[in-house]
Amino acid sequence: MYFSKLFAPTLREIPAEAEIISHQLLLRAGFVRKSSSGVYTYLPLAWRVIKKISDIVREEMNKAGGQEISMPIIQPAEIWLESGRWHVYGDELFRLKDRHERDFCLSPTHEELVTDLVRSNVSSYRELPLLLYQIQNKYRDERRPRFGLMRGREFIMKDLYSFDRDQEGLDLSYKKMYDAYSAIFKRCGLGFRPVEADSGAIGGSFTHEFMVIADSGEAQIVYCPDCDYAANVEIADCLPDNSADNNPAETVKTKEKVATPDQTTIDEVTNYLQVPTSKLIKTLFYQADQEVIIALVRGDRMINEVKLLHLHPALSLEMASAEKIKEITGCIPGFVGPIGLKNIKIYADEEIKTMVNAICGANEEGYHLINIQPNQDFTVFAYGDLRMIEEGETCPRCKAILKMARGIEVGQVFKLGTKYSEALGAKYNDEQGKEQLMVMGCYGIGVSRTMAAAVEQNYDSDGIVWPIALAPFHVVIVPVSLKDELLWEKSLEIYRELEKEGIEVIIDDRNERAGVKFKDADLIGYPIRLTVGKKFKEEGKIELKLRGDSEVKFVGIKELNALIKEILAGEVCNKR
Repeated sequence: MYFSKLFAPTLREIPAEAEIISHQLLLRAGFVRKSSSGVYTYLPLAWRVIKKISDIVREEMNKAGGQEISMPIIQPAEIWLESGRWHVYGDELFRLKDRHERDFCLSPTHEELVTDLVRSNVSSYRELPLLLYQIQNKYRDERRPRFGLMRGREFIMKDLYSFDRDQEGLDLSYKKMYDAYSAIFKRCGLGFRPVEADSGAIGGSFTHEFMVIADSGEAQIVYCPDCDYAANVEIADCLPDNSADNNPAETVKTKEKVATPDQTTIDEVTNYLQVPTSKLIKTLFYQADQEVIIALVRGDRMINEVKLLHLHPALSLEMASAEKIKEITGCIPGFVGPIGLKNIKIYADEEIKTMVNAICGANEEGYHLINIQPNQDFTVFAYGDLRMIEEGETCPRCKAILKMARGIEVGQVFKLGTKYSEALGAKYNDEQGKEQLMVMGCYGIGVSRTMAAAVEQNYDSDGIVWPIALAPFHVVIVPVSLKDELLWEKSLEIYRELEKEGIEVIIDDRNERAGVKFKDADLIGYPIRLTVGKKFKEEGKIELKLRGDSEVKFVGIKELNALIKEILAGEVCNKR
C-alpha cells in the first residue's frame, strides 16, 4: 500500500467531542469518523484491525466447535414478547414498524432468534451439543452514547449460543468458551482478567466478564493477588465486618429518642452524637416497579443496587421521591428509619444483623433513635449481601487483602440454563423419547470495543502503540527524500521484498518532510518503522525503529528481512 493512496485523514488537533484516549486517537489517526451520535464509519485502517480481531475470534470459535451463521438484524416483536424481554429491555431497544404496522426491533442480541431457529430445526439428543455463532452489527439506543466506540448505538459483536442436553453439557460448553476467550485476548496482545459479574437483562445463573485492564475503564473490579478470585464490584462478595464499633458482645442499652436538630446527613448525625459512622443504620427507600421497599446498610457503607435487585427482582429500581418517603413515614428524608413502619418490605445487609446499640432516624423531624437492636426493634423481610465492596477488604475465598483496578468489558460468557428454552419451548427428545428442555449458554465479544480497548491499553504521548497481532500494517517505510532517486529506488526495493515475504507493509510516498511522516507513523502506530536516508547513502544501512522504543538500530540490507520476520514472529509468539 502506498500512503498517498490510503484513505486515512489524520487530524493534528484533538476533537472537542473526544473524552478518552481511544476516541481521540482513533479520530486523529484516521481510523474512524462519526456518522451520528454513537454511530461510526470504520475507515480502511480501522477495518484492517477489525478484520484481524474477527479472524482471531473465528479461529478460536471454530477450534472450540462453533459453527458460523448469520441471523437477521431485524427481529419480529413476537419472539421478544414470547421470551418476556420486549418490555424488560426498555428504551434501549430500537423499535420499528413495517408498512403493515407489525412491530420489529433492531437486534441488541440474538437469544430469542437463535432459540426460535433451533427449536424449529433440532429435535433429537443426537443433534446436541450445538454451538452457533455470528459476527455482525448490534444496536442499542443508549441514553447517552459516549467514549467513541466504547458505548455506541451501533457496534460489532460476536455472539455464540450453546445448546446442550443437560447442565453437565452446559458446563463443558461454558469451559470451552471461557478458555477460547482467554486465548483470543492473549492473541490480541491484551492484558485482561476474567471476573465474576452480574447477568443483567441477558439473565442466567452464572457469568464472567472479560476485562481489559485500563485506567479509563468504566467498570471497577476487585481481584485477589493470592488466588484466582476476581469480580466486578457490582457482585463482589462482601464478608461481614464485625468490628469493635459493632461488637455483638457489647452491653445492650435502652432505646432512647434524642434531638438532632438540623442534622440530616450521615456525617452530621454521627459528628453531633460523637459516634463512629458504622454505628448508624442508613435507611434507603426505593421505588421498585409499583412497590416501595427499604434497604438498610451501615452508615459507613454504600448500597449495591445490583445486589438489591437479586434479593428483590424488579424491572426498574430508583430512589423513592421525598414526597413518597414523607407519605410513608410522615417525615422528611434525613430523619427516617425502619422502626414502626408497616406493610413495607425491609431488606438489610448482613452487617445490620449483628449491630448492637445502633442509631437510626426516628421518623420525626429533628430526632434520631439511639441504642437500637435490629433483631428486636424492627422486622427484616430478608437479609443479604447488599453493600459495595471496598479496597483493602479480605478475599471471600482465601482471606488475602483484595486489590482494585478499572477495566473495560470486552467479552462476557453466560450460563443461561433453561431461561429461553422454557419460555420459547426449545425441546429435544432424549434417548427414551422423552421431551427435555435444551440447556443454553451465550457468549459475546465486542469486536469494535476490543479495538478501542487495545488503544486504551497501548498508547503514548505520540499516538497508538498497536500490539503486532492487531496493527493495521506491520511495517512503514519512510524514504527521507523522494527527490533522491537512490533513496526512493531502495525504498521501493525493500517494499517489494517485504510484500513478497507476506509482511503487511506501507510505504510513505508523500511529498512531505520526514518529520511529518514520522509523526503520522507514530500517531497511527505501525510496530516497525524503516527509514531510508543518510545512513544508507553513507554505510548502506537502514534505520529500524520499533514503535514505543526510543532506540534505533542500523541494519544492513541483507539482514533486514530476516530481522523483521524475527521481530514479528517473536512479538506474535510472546502475545499468545
